[in-house]
Amino acid sequence: MKKNIYFCGTFWQEITCQKKSYHMDYDLIIIGSGPGGYVAAIRASQLGLKTAIVEREHLGGICLNWGCIPTKSLLKSAQVYRYFTHAADYGVAFDGTVCSDYAAIVARSRSVAEGMSKGVQFLLKKNKIDVIWGSGKLAGKNTVMITDAEGKTSKLTAANIILATGARARELPNLPIDGKKVIGYRQALALPQQPKTMLVVGSGAIGCELAFFYQSIGTQVTLAEFMPQILPIEDEEVSKYLERSFKKSGMKVMVNATVESVDTSGEGCVVAIKTAKGMETLQTDMVLSAVGITPNIENIGLEEMGIETEKGRVKVDAHYQTNVSGIFAIGDIIDTPALAHVASAEGIACVEHITGLNPEPLNYKNIPGCTYTTPEVASVGMSEKAAKEAGYSIKVGKFPFTASGKASAAGAKEGFVKLIFDEEYGELLGAHLIGENVTEMIAGLVVARNMEVTGHELIKSIHPHPTMSEAIMEAAAAAYGEVIHV
Repeated sequence: MKKNIYFCGTFWQEITCQKKSYHMDYDLIIIGSGPGGYVAAIRASQLGLKTAIVEREHLGGICLNWGCIPTKSLLKSAQVYRYFTHAADYGVAFDGTVCSDYAAIVARSRSVAEGMSKGVQFLLKKNKIDVIWGSGKLAGKNTVMITDAEGKTSKLTAANIILATGARARELPNLPIDGKKVIGYRQALALPQQPKTMLVVGSGAIGCELAFFYQSIGTQVTLAEFMPQILPIEDEEVSKYLERSFKKSGMKVMVNATVESVDTSGEGCVVAIKTAKGMETLQTDMVLSAVGITPNIENIGLEEMGIETEKGRVKVDAHYQTNVSGIFAIGDIIDTPALAHVASAEGIACVEHITGLNPEPLNYKNIPGCTYTTPEVASVGMSEKAAKEAGYSIKVGKFPFTASGKASAAGAKEGFVKLIFDEEYGELLGAHLIGENVTEMIAGLVVARNMEVTGHELIKSIHPHPTMSEAIMEAAAAAYGEVIHV
């Protein structure tokens, strides 16, 4: 007889058992090693759970290998190229010809992603987490079947299982992805050669970032968006500013535009686009479909286990448990914002719940969103329109970076900070930033909202000078008629 402690559902259970009758291979098995899965695994190990991750492709998932990280590498290369082409603005002159080396840019991006993936491998090894290569599928309440690259199968058991299988590019019926002329974001990160022209369909963060990257290095880009504004979930004023910036760079932007069909039978693509003015025909070398994502819920055993789904996503409770006790789901496969930092937070909260720590539920009204174009976009909370529709009487403060000493010195005067306050109590309802490095500034406002900081408290919090972040204090002051520098 051996005394063991296992973690079962939502509580601790101490049992004395015969190993052959009750032994499980792991306390926790996680299917998928993206920013939700690997973070959950590390937190589980910290809390004493014997943990394994099942991964079929790359440690770090799509975000690290084919999303967040390599995209930011490409964007940095584009930014450096822009610095060179505007060197004279900074009093720097050189005799050489500036040109972008597309192959070298892509190679650097892949190298960055590979290095980060090795970093995740190190972290998992450091935390004594077993990595099992293959495709995982639920084969019982406490059982996962793994099929490796050679088709061999094996089974492992665990007291708890977390599904963190992520998502892939969404395909529209009239815009099927062939991987050559009509591509998804994954192919766009490592094309064999740079296209001369490109149509980007969809202007969320992915579409805008890739449209900006290719336009910056010399591809003539057209950006088409079904909704009335690009970055449809952002504050309207911010979206309009970014649209003007894109157009200034030479990009063609189409809103209220629907791609009706794509003919790829010729050398390039002939695209029929329905606009407010009627049908337009566009000829382009390549079409990038960036119209969202589709959760990876197929072939992971949901149907066999009777796990409930709704609108293509796994249904979970406040602690990410499915309708089957001991089976949890996090990240892009559940109905929460499909963001890497959200998946990581969900993974940590889920594991802490499993181990009985009673974590606070995540506040999904205070999730920051970032778009890494130039200028960058960052936001948290309500837009001005949403606040008004919710019935708030509001105060709005805006401070332009043209009035910022640091922005002027850096040659980065594009953009502004816009803050929205509840007029009655001074609550910060929303923050919307566009400009250089604003994705690094938004976290302070997330904390401010968590701490229920008021507008006057922001005004009286001394910000360092000269910094871009001074614009936050000034925007708050503008909302209350106390702004100094405009």
